[in-house]
Amino acid sequence: MHALKQILTYLLAFGLVLIWQPLQGLAQQNYAASKISQTTPATQDGQHDFDFEIGTWRTELSRLQRPLTGSTTWVKYEGTTVVRKVLGGRAILVELVADGPAGRFEGLALRLYDPQARQWSLNFAGAGSGVMSVPTIGAFKNGRGEFYSHETYNGRTIFVRFVISDITPDSCRFEQAFSDDGGKTWEVNWVAIDTRVKGEPAKVR
Repeated sequence: MHALKQILTYLLAFGLVLIWQPLQGLAQQNYAASKISQTTPATQDGQHDFDFEIGTWRTELSRLQRPLTGSTTWVKYEGTTVVRKVLGGRAILVELVADGPAGRFEGLALRLYDPQARQWSLNFAGAGSGVMSVPTIGAFKNGRGEFYSHETYNGRTIFVRFVISDITPDSCRFEQAFSDDGGKTWEVNWVAIDTRVKGEPAKVR
């Protein structure tokens, strides 16, 4: 009888683990969607949120060489970012070319505005990939933009957070971070500081 009770206890515990694991995974998958919802203004039309970025910028870029490995080695680049409106202002095209000790970095970002959701999707492609990344989606609130996505990195399910902050007429900051624990902790792996090239007009809403 005692042995039977131990077996039943074990099976019950094992069953709870099997139930908990998919529920935990579902909760993690819903994290990005919940964060996107939290960053969405209820009434503001955000179509002009990126007007401040139109023009030519000097970019100082720092990139973590091997994210989510415990690495603390950063690679630095300096270059130029050119930002312009397309599709009558409903989209923003960003072209970045930068050079550093690790070589040349070339990337293109397409920012698309959804007027019904009042959200932006940020889509990125490096020159070597030939494809767009999973879009990060979000909005600006109180002068700060937060954008999230849920994707796979090196075979691992992660969350991506992209933050645009410290916006002035002549400078702004971009930061990307990864989380592999459901958003409990974040590791920053990309920081870009843009400074407007002199003579370029500044537009801040």
